[in-house]
Order: sequence, then C-alpha cells, then structure tokens
Amino acid sequence: MFLPEAIFYEEKVLDYELGKKLLSQYQEKQVPCYIIENHNNIEEMRKKENKEFPKMKRNLILGIRKTHKYVKNHKVSDFLVPYTSSGCIAMCMYCYLVCHYNKCAYLRLFVNREYMLNKLIQTAEKAERDLTFEIGSNSDLVLENTITQNLTWTIENFANTKKGKITFPTKFSMIEPLLGLNHKGKVIIRMSVNPQEIIQEIEIGTSPLPLRIKAINALQEAGYKVGILIAPIILVENWKVLYEKLIQYMYENLSLQVKKQAFFEIIFMTYSYVHRKINEEAFPNVPNLYHEELMTGRGRGKYAYQVGIKKEAETYIRELMHKYFPNNPIVYIV
Repeated sequence: MFLPEAIFYEEKVLDYELGKKLLSQYQEKQVPCYIIENHNNIEEMRKKENKEFPKMKRNLILGIRKTHKYVKNHKVSDFLVPYTSSGCIAMCMYCYLVCHYNKCAYLRLFVNREYMLNKLIQTAEKAERDLTFEIGSNSDLVLENTITQNLTWTIENFANTKKGKITFPTKFSMIEPLLGLNHKGKVIIRMSVNPQEIIQEIEIGTSPLPLRIKAINALQEAGYKVGILIAPIILVENWKVLYEKLIQYMYENLSLQVKKQAFFEIIFMTYSYVHRKINEEAFPNVPNLYHEELMTGRGRGKYAYQVGIKKEAETYIRELMHKYFPNNPIVYIV
C-alpha cells in the first residue's frame, strides 16, 4: 500500500465508508492529514515550483468526484467514464495527465464510488446494445487497487449486470487480486508496453516489461479478454532496434492463448510545452523527449511527430507487426 508523505482531504469524504477507512488506515500509520476545501484547487500545491513535482507525487488527495459526464469514444470503448481516481504516483515523462493538471497530476482518490458504479450499471442496462465503458482514462486502476481495492470491488459488482463491458489500460503488474474474480467475460484489460530501456528511463515508477508480459499471460489464463497497447512510441535515436526487440520479445514470451486472441493499439507520443518545463526542472538527468527536427506544433502548446516522419515510422511498425503478429488485429494507430 502506497505510504504518502501527507494526506489532503475534503471533509465530506468522512461521509463515505471508503473515505473513513482510508483516513483511519493512514492515521494509524501517522501520516499527516490536512483538510482542504476542494481537491481541484489546493493553493499550496499550485504555488509549488516545477522542480518539486516528484515530491508532490508523494502526496495523496481524497475527495468527492463531482463531474460525471460520459464522453463518447470510438476506439476500444463507447464512452470515457469519470471514475474512482485521477492522476498517478508514477512519473512517466510524457504523461498526458500533465497536459490537463500540469504539476498537480498527483493521485486523487474519489470515495463516492457507489454513485459512479450505479450510474455505470444503469447506463449499461438501459442501452439498446452492449456498450463498452472506458473507466481508466484518468488514472491507472491496477495501481489504485493496491490502495483502495476499488477495481476488485468494481469487477465483482459489474459482473452481475445483464449488459455491457468495462475496460481499462495499465502499466502495472499487480494483477493477482483480479485473477480469482468471477468477471463473467465483462472486463477487457489492456496492458501498455514499451522497450525496457524506455520503461526504465522514461516511465519511472511503473512495472518492468517482463512483469507486464507475465501479467498479460496470467490475465488471459484467468479468462479476461486482453489487449496490448504499444504506447507511446517514442522516436529515440535507436528506436527501430528497440521496438523490433520489444515486438520480438512479446512474440517469444506471450502465451499461445494471448497470441491467438489479443488485439493491439498503437499510439505515437504527443508531447507538450508543459512537459518540457516540468521535466527540465524536475528531471534534469532524464533524456530530452523534445526533438525540434522531428516534431511540429499540434494544437495549443503541444507537439507531435511530423507527418512524413510519423508515416515512415508507422510503416515500419506495421511491417514488424505483420512479421510477428500477422493474425492479431491492430484496432487503430494514432
């Protein structure tokens, strides 16, 4: 269980069973706890300098989720669903949550889980067809589960619905609590992978590649539908060698069952000015992910790989996938 340096909590979390449980657990461990008015606006945090970003990630915020709007999605789900957490304690240098929350992309847990799950179940059962709900777009639910057991609780309860599926991505291998659950085929778990060299230097605090691959095999064995995200593809100096090594490693180490049914998502890195400023000050020894000769502006303050460069890289990745995984669908490449 994550042991934060401090807890910041809205007083209303004490009206919820999960809120009382979490505060009690951390108070027993003598973690300092501070009351805040709003988890979205902690003045003390907003005023900190970028170089303090890693220390800010050592805090934990407890609150009530107030925004519950579902957003239509057309990739591997029908809707993106605000759920039980946002932010993360890991420190991936490209994390898209930093674009939204800047240096306040620390882990926030929302204790009104009953309301969120009830809305999810009602939406699923009222629909004319089976819908798939992405519940992990704002955080990593496998990581969160080590603190709250919310993912275990969600799968157990959602499995009783007549219609619908839930899905989420993860970069973590702590999936043991999920393996014995009666999920009834209603859960799609997608593991994000990258070359181990990139995981080690750029996806700081996440599970190493061998453990992620073992987790995929175990989830498949437990009857879950599994997907694999090669994401984000980062065009470092020797990227072609690294990504062929990654894809070959997956071919050699994924179980036969996974190779028969897994689908792939492939995502190229999007970077931003916000990332650059935080990383320069907080992680001066980490490789610089901004390459002016490869990138172009994309929207306000964001960077993407130039069209021609990305097209060439996409062709190369498709050739590798056809070589090693010719029968596995690539749902999309972006």
